Formats: sequence, structure tokens, C-alpha cells
Amino acid sequence: MKTIYIKWTVLASLIFTVIACNDTMGEKDSRLAPVKNLVEPVDGREIVLEPSAAATTYFEWDYCDVAESGAAIYQIAFDKPDGNFSNPVYTMISDNSGLYNHATITHKQLNKIAGMMGIGASETGSLKWTVFATKGLESKKAEPERILTVTRLAGFADLPIDIFVTGEASENGTDLSKATKMKAVAGGEFETYTRLAAGKPFNFTDGISGTPRIFYTNSGLIKENGTTTVATDGVYRITLDFNTGACTYSLVTRIGFYFSPDGKILFDLPYIGNGIFRAVNQTVTFKQEGWGRDERYKFRMFVKENGADPEKELEWATLNGTDSRPTASSPASYYYLRLLTNPSQWDNKWKMMGDFDGVPATYTIYLQADAPYTHSIVK
Repeated sequence: MKTIYIKWTVLASLIFTVIACNDTMGEKDSRLAPVKNLVEPVDGREIVLEPSAAATTYFEWDYCDVAESGAAIYQIAFDKPDGNFSNPVYTMISDNSGLYNHATITHKQLNKIAGMMGIGASETGSLKWTVFATKGLESKKAEPERILTVTRLAGFADLPIDIFVTGEASENGTDLSKATKMKAVAGGEFETYTRLAAGKPFNFTDGISGTPRIFYTNSGLIKENGTTTVATDGVYRITLDFNTGACTYSLVTRIGFYFSPDGKILFDLPYIGNGIFRAVNQTVTFKQEGWGRDERYKFRMFVKENGADPEKELEWATLNGTDSRPTASSPASYYYLRLLTNPSQWDNKWKMMGDFDGVPATYTIYLQADAPYTHSIVK
């Protein structure tokens, strides 16, 4: 009887231990401590935002107490100066998907955030920022808050959907219905390759009928209701960013067919209008190597940014990397272009079909608004 009692006692102890373990195993560690110190930017810092894509501002704070919290995810939050962060105007996770104690924010992003605070284009105003540490379903706001004063970019609150080039200096003259459409490369950002006549007026519109909004450029900025001129006849790459109000003009002096085996341009592709560059009746003879015939090629483009020296060399290369010759059934995407700022001899090249070895052909680059940038080689 005593033996049975002991066995039941041991069994009851084991059952109690298992139940106790089941009551605690699998529970999430909900410990969380708030961030106690904000490092950068210092309180009251003033920033004049810049339109360059490379312009950024660095935000940093201390990690929350690991002994109290363990790992946490961080969000930087922005609110109006009189806000209490109960409903922040804007939040974003920190670098490395929220694991780092810092965030690098572009001036374009800060410009957008400032606009959400009600700060007008080119105006100076203040906003407040802090950090939230999050773990599971729990989130805690940092103890400190800091003020940041920014001068916004000269952007537009009402971004256009489409933009066109028109006027006496433009390719299609003053007939609004024939205005040249610019390519939308991102929200509020446009570019075009088009010919302009020196000394004659032109402008940009957001439509080709009725009474569209009219824009012009002056001293690197987009403005409304006016006209623009260029000092030199030629083909221009024009970029307009209505988010920041910035514009650039690059005079395209030359586009050439670059033959990688020889490391040089074999011939130029003259501009023929409507964003098209074309070389007719040109012959490329593949280079004989020990392993076979080498047919690799790209295109080189030379520009003068804002019409000034020195001339800059850029490269039109493949958008979709390839190391195979195309065939008649290759997809159109084989020939898609992307613009690179660091030309090389061998990287990002295409190969030509064997049918074009030593055979006259027409080489065409298409830089147009309503289709991917691409090129063709045809007999």
C-alpha cells in the first residue's frame, strides 16, 4: 500500500510539472523598454532641402535597453509641432527593415513629409520627430521628442499626370494638339529627348487641348505661366521633377554604335526626330577570335549638362542582362535600353544575330514616351 501511495505521489508531481510547463512554454516575451535618447539630428536643427537624389538626412537614436526588452523593431515618426504622436502624420521603419537604430531619409521624402504637415513649397516650417520601439503587438514611444525645421523644395502639390513640350522652339511648333509627350519615369517625374531651336520660346503643358496648365523653367526650377528658351540649337535630354520643382537640360551631342571587341565607336546614329536616332546602311564585321566571332556591342551617348563643358560620356546598355545571341523569336525585351553613367568595354552588352556579320543594316534607337526605351537592327 505504501508503495502504491509513493507511485501516485510521484505521478502527481510529474503531472503538475508538465501542466506548469505547458502554462509557460510558448509564451511571447512581451518585455519592452522605450528608447531613451535621440542622437541625430540635434534638437532645433535647420535643413534647407536639396533636389538632388543623393541628398539625405541621417537620423539616429540609442537602442532600447536590451536587458529589459531584447530585440525590437524601430519606427521613426513625424508629427506637427503641437502633436502628441497619438496619430503621427507619417511613420517609416528604420534601416535594415527596422532592425537598425538609424534611418537615412532622402530630401525628397522629407519634402513630402513637410508637405503633409501643411508647409508650402519653398516655405520654411517645423515638424517634430521621435521613435517607436515595437515588439510583437506592443509599441512604446521614445521618451524624448525633437524639433526639425526644414525649407521645402519648390515642388508642386498638384502633380501633373502627363506633360508635353510645345511652342515655336519645339519639334512640332505651336500646334498644341501635336505637342511632344514626355515620358513619365516616376510619379511627378518626366523626361524627353527632343530637338529645340535656339532663341525661340517653348513651354510645357499638362494637356494638348482646351486650356491646360502651362509651365516653364528658369534657373533650374519649374515655374508656372511663362516660356523658356535655350541658347544652342540641338537635341536635348530634358528632365522635370514636379515633386521638387527641379529641371535639367543636357545637350546630346552624339550617340554612337560602340563595338566592344574593338573598344571604339564605329559610327554615329543621327537624330531624325520624335525621340528616334538612326544610322542607315551601316556594316559591322564581327571580330575573329580564337574561340569564334565576337559581335558584342552597346551605344555611347555624349552630353553637355545644362549646355556647358565638359562633355560627359554615358552608355546605353542592356536592361536585361544577356550573354546569348538573339534569334528572330527573341522577346522584344532583349533590346530594351537603360542609361548608365559609368561606361565600360564589356559589361551590359548585347550580341548581334549572325545574319548581320558584314551585312549592311539600319540601326535605330527609340527614346519615346509611350513605350520602353529600345533599339532595333534590321536589314
